[in-house]
Amino acid sequence: MKRHTVLQVHYGIMILPGLLWLALFSIVPMYGIVMAFQDFNPGRGFFRSRWTGLENFKYLFMLGDSVQVIINTLVIAVGKMVLNLVVPLVFALLLNELRLRTFKKVVQTIVYLPHFISWVVLASVVLNIFGYQGVINSITGFFGADPKVWMTDASIFRQIVIGTEVWKEFGYNAVIFLAALTGINPNLYEAASIDGAGRLRSTWHVTLPGIASTIVVLGVLGLGNVLNAGFDQIYNLYNPLVYSTGDIIDTWVYRMGLINLQFSLATAAGLLKSAVSFVLIVSSYLAAYKFADYKVF
Repeated sequence: MKRHTVLQVHYGIMILPGLLWLALFSIVPMYGIVMAFQDFNPGRGFFRSRWTGLENFKYLFMLGDSVQVIINTLVIAVGKMVLNLVVPLVFALLLNELRLRTFKKVVQTIVYLPHFISWVVLASVVLNIFGYQGVINSITGFFGADPKVWMTDASIFRQIVIGTEVWKEFGYNAVIFLAALTGINPNLYEAASIDGAGRLRSTWHVTLPGIASTIVVLGVLGLGNVLNAGFDQIYNLYNPLVYSTGDIIDTWVYRMGLINLQFSLATAAGLLKSAVSFVLIVSSYLAAYKFADYKVF
């Protein structure tokens, strides 16, 4: 019993830094959400600022750009969610068919590396590639097209954002599918081969059913992040010329709160997004449990 108590004390000491970090940066700042219900004045503070109730939320939906910001967020987030599921799955299936183990590992490592590079660094690379003298204009110019500044074209900004995000993350996400593929019984492939099934039919009737639960879990859990379109990526890539299609909830909240100093309005938008995200996350975990028997706890 004494040894058990000592171990509990040691474990408590080990998790203490994490608990302190959680309290200081996640729990204590939660008090700031009162600004969403105030006409917050930094000079007066939380306790003396005038209370406005739900006026900030009403004004939020009266703004002309709020609906467009929500649409941008959903389009970009859903596009990322779908392609970050489909592209890694297809890549993992193709990579799994390779028989040269060394080449397979090299390819997997190369496509895996961009995941660890910050968007602060990658954004400069993307901006240079799509710049006026970048690689894209060099390629299109070879075929006689006039050069253009791609990152100021609002009609294609969403596609660039989604495409570069998928390029950055598909190698990392493919690891999950590759791990799931290792759990398929090889005897199933032998049985399919005896029945005359080729690689394509084996993939359709053996491989995909074998990792169906993994696909369902990743797809359902992705619903919880449908309002997170990627602040760090878009903040480092966008500009005022593409606000109409590239401005999302997080970047709008940043501009309203820290640049325009409309603290209460920005807090209301952030709180509303967090509430909706909470509902989506709970719903996604319940759906994952129902359809794939996946439990968080």
